[in-house]
Amino acid sequence: MTPTNRMLVFASRPTDLVGPEHFRTVEAAVPDLAPGEALVRVRVLGIDPTQRTWLNPEETYISPARLGRVMPGSGVGQVVDTRNPSFPIGAWVFGMTGWQSYVVAREEMGIFGLNLVPPGVRPEDMLGIFGPSGLAAYFGMLDIARPVEGQTALVTGAAGSTGSIAGQIGRILGCRTVGSAGGDYKCRWVVDTANFDGCIDYKSEPLADRLVELAPSGIDIVFDNVGGEALEAALDHLAPGARVVLCGSISSRYRSRSYGRGPGNYMQLAFKRARMEGFIFLDYADRFPEAFDRLKTWRDAGLLTVATSVSEGLESAPSALAGLFTGKNLGKQLVRVAAQCAAKELSPW
Repeated sequence: MTPTNRMLVFASRPTDLVGPEHFRTVEAAVPDLAPGEALVRVRVLGIDPTQRTWLNPEETYISPARLGRVMPGSGVGQVVDTRNPSFPIGAWVFGMTGWQSYVVAREEMGIFGLNLVPPGVRPEDMLGIFGPSGLAAYFGMLDIARPVEGQTALVTGAAGSTGSIAGQIGRILGCRTVGSAGGDYKCRWVVDTANFDGCIDYKSEPLADRLVELAPSGIDIVFDNVGGEALEAALDHLAPGARVVLCGSISSRYRSRSYGRGPGNYMQLAFKRARMEGFIFLDYADRFPEAFDRLKTWRDAGLLTVATSVSEGLESAPSALAGLFTGKNLGKQLVRVAAQCAAKELSPW
């Protein structure tokens, strides 16, 4: 029997939070394979805040998602049929699968295509620590922040998939690392599990006051995933020569033409001879192998800890994406595509 591909098709552009109403479910038979192709059953999707920017009509660092097409996104899956010896049946692959239950792999698709999961690596880790989250944390911290041993780093959104890794990299490289997160549970995880030196609960503590307590000599590195009031508080407490890394502005909810208001106190950058710089991890594609090797070395040595939040079923993907902007996730948000697919069919979680 020919398998059926279930797809979440982008149906309408949201003006605020994304929801199930912006997608429709479509079913179709999987296509016949051409020479050089392989059929992949998608097992797990990776959900990232940046996907919300793709739903807006304006171009950012990539073209907007197209109405009537499968929602783009990363995922991991297993080859179930093949006409390409490079993709043998049973092999795990990762890359841009889209929000669907099956996808066709082709070798010529490049960085936005599908690639074999390296030996000895859990497939789902290619969506998190070795995927967009880990790569953004690695290049943002090493190339933009440029940690110096003994300095103090602040990571906003420290319980998120990118922030948690960025802060731990800062610690590995000798920085005293402080985070901010929403809620006591997340803050305790950031300190007790991710080994930050401190964490501010922005829901119950004044961020500006706590920064004075936790970083009395000022902040040398700001790795910002939040923007808004959190960024302003950080700018008011910079050390001379500080580096501010613009990784995200999740407080803006990435609504159309609204990626966060500019900080009213930006002149603190001039007063402190500081630098603010943004980046996109895709700019470092030629250095992905370097990042993978170093992140894996740290992970294998027990120096990097990651958390995951898992939603069940393809239909949960829109709500999982919306939840990133309301603080529902801890660490990397994943979606197990087939709710009936037992966990034992995946690598260990």
